[in-house]
Amino acid sequence: MELKYLQLLSKEYPNIESGASAIVNYNAIRSLPKGTEYFFSDLHGEYESFLHLLKSASGLIKNKIDKVFGKSITSQERENLAYLIYYPEKRMKELENSGGLTDEWQKITIYRLILVCESVSAKYTRSKVREKCPKDFLYILDELLNVTDDINKDFYYEEIISSIIETGISQHFIASVCNLIQAIAIDKLHIIGDIFDRGPRPDIIMDELMKRSDVDIQWGNHDISWMGACSGNKALIANVVRIAVSYNGFDVLEDGYGLNLRALSVFANEVYKDDPCTEFMPHLLDYNKYDSVEDTLTAKMHKAITIIQCKLEGQLIRKHPEYDMNDRNLLPKVDFESGTIEINGKTYKLKDNNFPTVNPENPLELTPQEDELMNILSASFRHSQRLNRHIKFLYSHGSMYKVCNNNILYHGCIPMTESGDFEYMNIDGINYSGKALLDRINEIAKEAYYGIYGSKSKETACDFMWYLWCGAKSPIYGKDKMAFFERYFTDDSELHKEIYNPYYKLSDNPEVCIKILHEFGVSEEHGHIINGHVPVKIKDGESPVKAGGKLYVIDGGISKAYRTKTGIAGYTLIYDSHSLQLAEHTAENYAPKVYIVEKMKERVNISDTDLGKELEERISDLKELLTAYRSGIIQES
Repeated sequence: MELKYLQLLSKEYPNIESGASAIVNYNAIRSLPKGTEYFFSDLHGEYESFLHLLKSASGLIKNKIDKVFGKSITSQERENLAYLIYYPEKRMKELENSGGLTDEWQKITIYRLILVCESVSAKYTRSKVREKCPKDFLYILDELLNVTDDINKDFYYEEIISSIIETGISQHFIASVCNLIQAIAIDKLHIIGDIFDRGPRPDIIMDELMKRSDVDIQWGNHDISWMGACSGNKALIANVVRIAVSYNGFDVLEDGYGLNLRALSVFANEVYKDDPCTEFMPHLLDYNKYDSVEDTLTAKMHKAITIIQCKLEGQLIRKHPEYDMNDRNLLPKVDFESGTIEINGKTYKLKDNNFPTVNPENPLELTPQEDELMNILSASFRHSQRLNRHIKFLYSHGSMYKVCNNNILYHGCIPMTESGDFEYMNIDGINYSGKALLDRINEIAKEAYYGIYGSKSKETACDFMWYLWCGAKSPIYGKDKMAFFERYFTDDSELHKEIYNPYYKLSDNPEVCIKILHEFGVSEEHGHIINGHVPVKIKDGESPVKAGGKLYVIDGGISKAYRTKTGIAGYTLIYDSHSLQLAEHTAENYAPKVYIVEKMKERVNISDTDLGKELEERISDLKELLTAYRSGIIQES
């Protein structure tokens, strides 16, 4: 097998010179500083905020501009340059309309952009920068970024820049340099779950992520809900539609993914035509640009899909007693005649008692019209090409967790008992906990989507995706219950409470975090846990830095739905070769507060990273190949 591997390797490196050259190159790369990693969490469809954070590298591009030009140009000029880099076409259009897009402005601007680009790309290899360069300007940019003759540098710049302007390609070139700066600033992108729901356009976020070469995703419960819906779970299809409708999200459903909601609107308008559906009015955090629906009709659609979801979830609970969720099957506990429900031995008045589609003798049964509606919605999810491209990307670039450069990334929690042990979940007669539980869930999630249609294993996996969305032992949910029914139909705030898994208190303890690091094979000296899911209420004095710096919780409220709770508009965790930094964003996002939360004892080089270890293995393999060439075991080409 080793000889076969070396023979395959010889196809790529056919002689001693090519193998030796690669060894030299890999050793050179290992000596460079590590690239800058960016960590985001809980985007929840807020595409405008997220895209701005990417374009601005969460404020670090502006910091680079200040370092390069802090003593040579004014503060306003630096602001204008940053704005140009983030939005080049928009800024140049503004200047064109105001008469400011002169040859002199373009000449000065190109010169300044090249200096910023040099600063941002300084720690990367020339070949890596070339990879990110636009092909149209590869040669020009390579020349401008790598002038070594200081005596003639200004003259050389002047000649090239003048030629760019004279040939009429200056605006296209400026936009290309701005885009290159954006691309280089973020070397690796980590999304710690919950891309979907609440915000207006998660589909636009997914489009942007799919353009990037080095991105990974750790699934959140809202992502799992969409993945399960596309796998065929009707309860999750209803859930996805319900949440989108409740946040007035018709643009993402209809314009973004082409999902057919006409059947739902017709059904809801007929069944609830005399019902104001007051308790189901949508949250108006965003307004639709393409698919405007009246609030009164939205409320009817919201109620219709909510009742269907209650029925479908109840059916799943009955089908799977192993979920141990019978106490969550609340629709059959309603006294429809009196309009009350008994929960934990106490009777509560329902806020809404108009259930024209519910048969009190069999409350979980769908009416023929509801069944037909769900078949239409199921087909719509199954046939949406764009949605399924996005879901496949979630699978190919996502997982329950990732270990990367001494950091463990996961969205929710590692379920634990009150005593601090890893809590087990029984799946198919086997108890799983800790890392093994997350590994097993990875397998089930893939079976749900990619399994053989009609097979029992796919059906079971599909059902389990719903449990992951809201089950008490689900690592990506991490609460004792989802008080879905209680929030809709009762006024008692005690019933609305959802108790977090003990992990969330225990993980404040450094020893518990070290235990988790050990479970995933991560160094306790250099390791961190990076977490999302639970909004950090900075306005109430909470900190994203926990357990003495072993745990970072970076859900800071990028989603508008959470900003009043957190007091800010999200966090970015930034890990460069010198430090870990947190960027604390405002709703405007233009001037984040960036502060160091941990300074590295020594500058981190690529040799200290996972990539460095991979390169070390390649170097070892290539050395063996050179030995095989020199001994004659393999012939050079």
